Parts: sequence; C-alpha cells; structure tokens
Amino acid sequence: MRIHLVAAARPNFMKIAPLYHAIRRQSGWVPVLIHTGQHYDANMSEAFFRDLRLPRPDHHLEVGSGTHAEQTGGVMMAYERVAVADRPTCIVVVGDVNSTVACALVGAKARIPVVHLEAGLRSRDRSMPEEINRLATDAISDVLWTPSGDADENLLNEGVSRERIELVGNVMIDSYEMLRTEIERDATPSALGLLQGRYAVVTLHRPSNVDRAESLGQLVEELQWAAARLPIVFPLHPRTRSRLQAFGLMDRLRSAPGVTLCDPLGYVQFMSVVCGAKGVITDSGGVQEETTYLGIPCLTLRDNTERPVTVSLGTNRLVRLDAFRDAVTVLVSGGWPVGTVPPLWDGHTAQRCVNSLQRRFGG
Repeated sequence: MRIHLVAAARPNFMKIAPLYHAIRRQSGWVPVLIHTGQHYDANMSEAFFRDLRLPRPDHHLEVGSGTHAEQTGGVMMAYERVAVADRPTCIVVVGDVNSTVACALVGAKARIPVVHLEAGLRSRDRSMPEEINRLATDAISDVLWTPSGDADENLLNEGVSRERIELVGNVMIDSYEMLRTEIERDATPSALGLLQGRYAVVTLHRPSNVDRAESLGQLVEELQWAAARLPIVFPLHPRTRSRLQAFGLMDRLRSAPGVTLCDPLGYVQFMSVVCGAKGVITDSGGVQEETTYLGIPCLTLRDNTERPVTVSLGTNRLVRLDAFRDAVTVLVSGGWPVGTVPPLWDGHTAQRCVNSLQRRFGG
C-alpha cells in the first residue's frame, strides 16, 4: 500500500512525521513524502525534516510563493503529474494551507481516496484563506481525521456523514513526545541568553497582524511595552521580517530593551524555547495546541480561533490589542488560568491513524 503524505508548511511537517514513522513500521506499506515547496525557507522546511527524522522528500514540487491562485494552481498541476505517474492507495493531506486543498482536489478528480488529517476545525471567519481551504478540503475528502470533539460536531452540523469522520486526536503532540528527550536537552534558550521561566516567546505572521503598517506598528509598540516587563524572544517569520523592514519598523524593534530577535528556529530548537517560557504571544494555530498540552499561558492575537478547545479547556486566550496590556500584566503576575489537556492528545494519534487506514483500505 502506497500512501502519499503531503507537506507544505512548518505545521504540516510536524503532523506528517509521526504518521510517516508509524506507516513505515507496517509491513508492505510505503509512505511517499510529497513536499510542495509552498514554504521554501531552509529554516522553515528542510530543518524541520531533519529535526523530525524525515528523509528527503520523494517528490519536491518546488512551487514557491505567489498569489493564492498561483500557489493552488501550481500545486495542482505539479502534483497531478506525480499522482498519475505514482498512483497511491490514498492521499493524506494535512492542515489548511493552499497545498492542502490543491492536492485534495487532484485526488478527488482522479478518484484517489483523500484523507484529511486535522479535519473539522472552524474559525467561522471566511476572510481567512485558511478557513476557505478547510471548508473545501473537508467537503471533498473521503476520510476526515479530527483532533477534538468540537471538530466532529462542526462536520456533523454541516451534514457530513458519521462514517467519514474519525476522532483520532492531535498528531502534533506525537511529534513533541517523539522528540521530547532532544527538546529537553537542547541549549537554544541559554544560547539566546534566556532564563528559565523569565521570558515570553512571540510568533506573528498572519496578514491581519503584519501586512498593514498601522497594525504592525501598533503591535511593535505593544511588544516594546511588554518587553520592558518580561523579556521576549521573537523568531521572525520571513513574511514578518519583510514587513518590518518595508515599514521601517525593524530598527525600532531590534533596539527595544528586552527584545531578542532571531531567525526561524527548527522544531527542536523552537519547542525548547517554548518549554522554558513563562508564556507565548502568537497568532499561530499550532502553537495554541502545543502550549495547551504543555500548560503554558498563550495570548493569541486574533479575534477568533479554529481551535476553541484550547480556550475552553486549555491555557489559550484570545486577546484583542486593546486588552493586550491587561493580559500581559496577568501573565507577569502569575495569575493566568490553569488548563487541562483535551482527550486523545496523548502521543498515540499516529497509531490510531494507521489503524484507520488498515480498516478502510486493507493492506
């Protein structure tokens, strides 16, 4: 049984890796890695393959950047050639990037079964391209692997048949547990001059936060204020770095007391920094999940989240900019709410996925 595993961006790699290793352990099963090249920065793709013990991709589509239409169309054309020449038993797509929906479309039109890992998540904000990708991918996928019960409810409310839905848990936790020893051993925090429990990690890349000079300028001002009370380390996403430079904000942020800027980190290095933090300030989806699992306070600078379980059960809170200083004050004081870990976020999701493939496709 040949199974195509599609990866395009950092969170995809972390979700693909445990499944890749679990599939390899099955006699007669062959995992085939497809790297679409949607994210092509070495620190954000190749480094993650290395950290997660993944081999070089079997197919690298090298699509690169572009508009949403250019990326989606480019991936469809490139992946269709691969799927025809090396037709798999099924295609596993993950997350909500343009490559996710593009490869799902190829599979659906070629009548190759499509499995969506991390299905059913909804922000209910269609201004987010990721929400459109989630909706479209779930509509055309044959099997929907969900990370939490609220995702099941979303799909059922949309009329999806129960037979297509399987609650498997959060595969990102599998990646963390797989590399826990390396993460705990990693010395990146000390190399950056960070003291255990006495700093915050910042990750920002959403267009709503970084693509306009006014909004990014306000964020820089708030981060300067926060850093005066709790030092921050800020690995700069390529998109964010380019906007800071274009808007003339880089020097202002770099020179602010308490701010440490660095290049994007590999998975082990990033998680080592997160594990030692007092809290995280982010607009990422995956970081909301990781901090919930680790019990680390998370301030999500968004109006909504497709992962509400991290708020209802976990340590994540949605924070608007006008409430940012109050939230940081609570974080610094140690009064942040204590959360719990959602069901099936236990490091065994990849095996449940393999069991699902066995039931549905045999082999």
